[in-house]
Amino acid sequence: MNLLSPIKDHHSERRLFIGRAIVASVISVMLLGVVIARLVQLQVFDHELFAEKSQGNRVRIEAVPPIRGLILDRKGRVIAENLPAYQLELIPEQVDDIDDTLSRLAAIDLIEQDDIPRFTALSQSGQQFKPVTLKFRLTDKEIANFAIQRPRFPGVDFQPRLVRHYPHGELFAHAVGYVGALDTRDMQRLDLARYAGTSHTGKTGVESSFEDNLHGDAGFRHLITNARGRQVPADSSELLDSLPMDETPSPGSNIYLSLDLDLQQVAYDALEGRRGAVVALDPTTGEVLALVSTPSFDPNPFAVGMSTAQYDALQDNLDRPLFNRAVRGTYPPGSTIKPMLALAALATGATNLTRKSFCIGYFQLEGDEHRYRDWKPEGHGPVDLHDAIAQSCDVYFYELSGELGIDNMHEYLTQFGLGSATGVDVLGERPGLVPSREWKRNNFRSRDDKRWYHGETVIASIGQGFMLATPLQLASAAGALALRGSRFKPHLVAAVEDPLTGKREIVEPEFLGSVAIDNEFYWDNILEAMHDVMQGPRGTARTVGFGADYEMAGKSGTAQVVSIAQDEEYDEDELEERLRDHALFISFAPFDDPHIAVAVIVENGSSGSGVAAPIAKAVMDKYLGYAADATK
Repeated sequence: MNLLSPIKDHHSERRLFIGRAIVASVISVMLLGVVIARLVQLQVFDHELFAEKSQGNRVRIEAVPPIRGLILDRKGRVIAENLPAYQLELIPEQVDDIDDTLSRLAAIDLIEQDDIPRFTALSQSGQQFKPVTLKFRLTDKEIANFAIQRPRFPGVDFQPRLVRHYPHGELFAHAVGYVGALDTRDMQRLDLARYAGTSHTGKTGVESSFEDNLHGDAGFRHLITNARGRQVPADSSELLDSLPMDETPSPGSNIYLSLDLDLQQVAYDALEGRRGAVVALDPTTGEVLALVSTPSFDPNPFAVGMSTAQYDALQDNLDRPLFNRAVRGTYPPGSTIKPMLALAALATGATNLTRKSFCIGYFQLEGDEHRYRDWKPEGHGPVDLHDAIAQSCDVYFYELSGELGIDNMHEYLTQFGLGSATGVDVLGERPGLVPSREWKRNNFRSRDDKRWYHGETVIASIGQGFMLATPLQLASAAGALALRGSRFKPHLVAAVEDPLTGKREIVEPEFLGSVAIDNEFYWDNILEAMHDVMQGPRGTARTVGFGADYEMAGKSGTAQVVSIAQDEEYDEDELEERLRDHALFISFAPFDDPHIAVAVIVENGSSGSGVAAPIAKAVMDKYLGYAADATK
């Protein structure tokens, strides 16, 4: 047995090594070939594709919002404009402690303490290099205050921007409306491409209804950015030359309103801050000359960012300053409908011009002890239809209601535009209500409630009960009376102007039809009775119209707010102010050639002739040029 054997087989090891080297070399060559092939593909075949993608990474398209159109009155005076202002902005990535920074800004009164959580959430939700707006408009004092302390706030600065401004504040707040920051609902309904870069949109009034005209179309510009998306200076003019041209935004159209600034101011001042509304229009065209609701509010804080505390104060105000009483407030029209009912009664034969009633201060249905009282407790004595309008005798219309009937009332009052929206060109109008038997059958559940009672017809004859109307509807109805039945659709916008060419598109009057009463003799007598309301010897508003330089017509009304028991005396001086009657008045002038129709409502004003009529007279004086300070 041979105990000696070689420790290593050098020959075998050499062959193994050479084999492995060959395999490794082949694999390396193959991998290198794959890399070379891929490089060839990227650099040669796909060069244009990846060059385009690389260019896209360097170039960012930024939207440029359009300039919002102006809103002007009928004489070209600016009501809504865009002013340059500085807004406070925070860039999150440049701020070490956002909560601390916001707290210190609140400590120097640049932001509200309650808004800090919202700003913190905004700074964390978006891209860190994009600014978060903390305040949309800084005052000169705030700018100076921040400028001194700017080193204490790295990452916070103020930037110039255009903001919406309403130079007349409360005066046009309900008619023109306001713009506010875009919210989730706005983003769902708006064209996002058109609103790229836009932060605000119209919320109410003309600003909302004509948003499409006022907004314009967004443009865009190309920015050179780094890998993180931040803008950097362009280092190559060749790169800029290769980009598509920037697109300039198209400005929004300018809107000319039919409203008159001077007339609006007179109406606003005449209301003296009381809860109420004034609507004046041209009956021959439907142009709204004044539309005021009080109390009002300043729309400017909505455009620049309103604090939670400010909004809550408006929302919780018992007088409801945000509520547009002119188009949304519905009130019992009271005796203002008596001329319309008188025409209906003549047309249907329910009465005639010679019929007389003896008013003893109340009316009773046969077999019913309930007394329907007249506003004049001692009664008016013998009255005919003319007297019943001029003196506003309730008893005459109580008696007339049986012959006229609720369905005839409904038929003719709706022809004057009551009980349905006028179609005015601002959103939010409410329709009011003119009841009928069919309406009651369709809107009540129990059999007894569905039934129409004679007593309901009685109180409907003086504009009470279920009947409701807006001040705008009453102004439109007054215009129809002035034109002997012809009605035109009310509108606030008179023209839309292209800001680049100056070309204006005029809004033409829209005829709505005529009341189906052709007998001119009826119109003559009823309108003469309305004339005597203000300028007759026994008219309810004769003290207002007496001595005027022009002829006018009108009708006063009161709308009861609370019911008074049969055995109680009605003493408004003892009632809480908010329980007193509403005061209403409708009118038109000049009597023979009407150019203005007015409706006034003063909530809890007690007397239509004593409180509302002087307001209507002041508006007509101003428009017709008879006011002491009238501007020609």
